[in-house]
Amino acid sequence: MPASLPIIVYSDVICPWCYVGKRRLERALAGPGMPEQIRLSWRPFELNPYLPAEGIERKAYRARKFGQARSAELDARMVETGRELGIAFAFERIARTPNTRLAHRLIWEAERQGRQDALVERLFFAYFQEGLDIGARALLQRLAAEAGLAADGVEEALTDGASLAAVTALEEQGQSLGIQGVPFFLLPGAIGVSGAQAPEFWQDALPKIAVAATSALSYFPAQK
Repeated sequence: MPASLPIIVYSDVICPWCYVGKRRLERALAGPGMPEQIRLSWRPFELNPYLPAEGIERKAYRARKFGQARSAELDARMVETGRELGIAFAFERIARTPNTRLAHRLIWEAERQGRQDALVERLFFAYFQEGLDIGARALLQRLAAEAGLAADGVEEALTDGASLAAVTALEEQGQSLGIQGVPFFLLPGAIGVSGAQAPEFWQDALPKIAVAATSALSYFPAQK
């Protein structure tokens, strides 16, 4: 089994199932028989790409999308799902549904600094458990610092066109793969896994995928 197994995750940081999917994968990886190291790479998927930059009031948005009663029911179910994984969803604290384009630009920069998973975790926690507006530039700067990112890179990612172009290109790559919902996991062997799968799924699948990846590599011995 290889020491490191790369997994690309298409996700949005205001997607509760993406947070759940992350936790379920982590729970599986804490068990026996898993690859020694999983290398997660987070890729952008915007659930609401056409929201205004300042976001929108959440209650009105959810009522318009689902209806007030249905929205409350969905939130309650997600609270129960999160409780099983140690996620304290606090939907009552979330005032706005943000536009996440700036957050994705920052996540792109975090990968360049080797702090991507730490930032994604901080963003999930900030939005879902603290009810913070993760579309706000000043807050993103603070969260990036808490996740260990260098300030100069953060400022550049939030203002420079390079990060915007990179995020746009990555989103287009996801669209070309036919990804229409998140979380979506892309594994070696062009294996795609959609949805927040249970830990038992990953415990069964990952060792098999890792072995298959090792077998494929054996056809291409290292050059001397």
